[in-house]
Amino acid sequence: MSRFIFTWGILILIWIGFTGTLNSMELLMGTAISFVIAIYAHRTFTHKGLGFFSPKSVAYIVKYLLVFLVELVKSNIDVALRVLNPKMPINPEIVEFKTSLTSEMGRLILANTITLTPGTLTVDVIDDTYYIHWLNSETTNPEKAAQAIAGKFEPILKEIFE
Repeated sequence: MSRFIFTWGILILIWIGFTGTLNSMELLMGTAISFVIAIYAHRTFTHKGLGFFSPKSVAYIVKYLLVFLVELVKSNIDVALRVLNPKMPINPEIVEFKTSLTSEMGRLILANTITLTPGTLTVDVIDDTYYIHWLNSETTNPEKAAQAIAGKFEPILKEIFE
């Protein structure tokens, strides 16, 4: 029950954030819609229940967001330079590597993080194996590819989700 209430509360806060108002009709509608969504989604969003937002988890979430932001900026600059300078090498490859993450949510977030970072695209995930389209592949060695693409994200995701 705590997972459901937690999920419902988070969804109401998200609703308020998106609407930007505390109008009673908006809150009523948001509460009702959030209730319906929480019925179907509470297990997915809160695998740790209320313990998900422990101080340790929050610290690692902040760390993850900062690392992601830095990597996002670096990869945007890299892709922009490759587009603007045709002499820069492009070596597209589909690389495959295994993750050590066991949590489904951790794997999902890793796949989406890879896709959101310019120059890489998650093509498929089968169990613990990722197939990534890499704009400028540095290696096809699975261990080196895993380190180059996901190495900064995986340890932090382990701390958050496992």
